[in-house]
Amino acid sequence: MKNLILSSMLLFFAMATAQDLEGSWQVMEINDQPVNDRETVRIYMDGYFAQGTRETETNKFISALGGEYTMGDSYNETYDFDTADTNNLGKTRTFEPVEIRQNMLILTAEDGTTSTWKRISKKNNDLSGNWVITGRQRDGEMSRSTPGARRTIKILGGDRFQWVAFNSDTGEFFGTGGGTYTAEEGKYIENIEFFSRDDNRVGASLDFDYEVKNGEWHHRGKSSKGNPIYEIWSPYAEAYK
Repeated sequence: MKNLILSSMLLFFAMATAQDLEGSWQVMEINDQPVNDRETVRIYMDGYFAQGTRETETNKFISALGGEYTMGDSYNETYDFDTADTNNLGKTRTFEPVEIRQNMLILTAEDGTTSTWKRISKKNNDLSGNWVITGRQRDGEMSRSTPGARRTIKILGGDRFQWVAFNSDTGEFFGTGGGTYTAEEGKYIENIEFFSRDDNRVGASLDFDYEVKNGEWHHRGKSSKGNPIYEIWSPYAEAYK
C-alpha cells in the first residue's frame, strides 16, 4: 500500500512539474553567454514542445526543433523533427540537473552545455494546446483524415503559436512558421514572426474565425496566399492514442 501511495505521489509530482513548463519561453543565454544575434522561442503544451529560431536583424529562419518531453527527476526530450541535425530524430536526450526559479529555466545537457530560458507567458485560452490537422475542406466538401507519420501540427501556449509539417518516419521536413496570437470571442489572429518558406511573410497578420466543437478546433478564414480555408484540428494526444 505504501509503495502504491509513493508511486502515485511521484507520478503526480512528475505531471505537476511538466505542467509548470507549459507556456512560452525564450533562450537568453548559452553557457552563460548572452544570445543576441538570434531569437529562439519554445512552446510547451500537453507533453509536447516546439521551438523556432530566427536571425534577430533579418528575420531569416534558422531552425526548428520539437517532440515529446517528460519532466520528473530529470528532463527528457524525444525529437520528432530537428532541422539542424536530422540524426537526432527519434532520439531522447536527458538534461540534468534542471533548475526552475521564478520565471527562469536552466537546462544542462549530458555534454555539460547549459541553456537559460526566460518565460515569456503562461497565459491560456480555449485554443491553448497541441493540435494536429484532421480535416480540410476542398471544393465545398470536408475531407477528414486519420493522422499518420505525415502530419501538420500547431502548438499554442503562452500567447505564442507554431505550426510544423513533417514526416516522423522519413525525417522529411516540409515547413514551419510561428509568432504571437490572440484567441478571443471566436476571433483568432496570428502575427507572423518567422516563416521557413518565405521570410517576407514576417510581420503579416492573419485573422480567422474559430469555434471549438466536440473538443475540435474549427478554423475558417484565408491563408497567407489569400485562399479561403476551412480546417479542423484535433488534440494531438487524442489523435495519436
